[in-house]
Amino acid sequence: MSTATETSDSQLLELLRRRGAMSVTELAEATEVTATAVRQRLTRLMAQGLIQREANRVGRGRPSHRYSLSAKGRKQGGTNYADLAIMLWEQIRQVEAPEVRRGLLRRIAGAMAGMYAGQVQGATTEAKMESLKTLFAERRVPIETGRMGETPVLTVLDCPYPELAEKDRGICAVEKMLFAELLETPLKLSQCRLEGHTCCQFETNGNSATLIDSAQAGV
Repeated sequence: MSTATETSDSQLLELLRRRGAMSVTELAEATEVTATAVRQRLTRLMAQGLIQREANRVGRGRPSHRYSLSAKGRKQGGTNYADLAIMLWEQIRQVEAPEVRRGLLRRIAGAMAGMYAGQVQGATTEAKMESLKTLFAERRVPIETGRMGETPVLTVLDCPYPELAEKDRGICAVEKMLFAELLETPLKLSQCRLEGHTCCQFETNGNSATLIDSAQAGV
């Protein structure tokens, strides 16, 4: 998708966010483009699940349609979650008791895993990794799967929490616990961007009884 297309789509999404449901005619007038161009954008955004269409029947004629943001579209909208996440993370770091801090990290990872419950599927660890890769691609987190010898490996190409990771490696532990719970197998962080590697890499660790260690939790 070109930058121009992404920009025009963002403008249309922002318009619907501010004004609510609108018709093609209203959108065309507000954006100063043709109705055909608006329909193309709407079709693209509906395919992405960001916009929903509702029929409005008046009399016996053909129904008119109005378009509005879907739940996914509203969720993707402009927010200030990054700043809030950093502040909350700072509060977690200030918890002095190591066991309490580790417990908080486990609860965070468990809550995040609950968001994806049932969406990671597969009969084998490798199949689940492929499913997880697809799931996170939808959230613009690039992941690769592969093997290191006989060991299945999950490689996160771009950190989804860059600002948090710069402050505390505990977020790496949370990510590891999240992936381990979704894949239903223990993992170990074999490479980390904070140690100079180009990406973070997780490999299965069947001999490990724990999914988190003190060093990675920042305790």
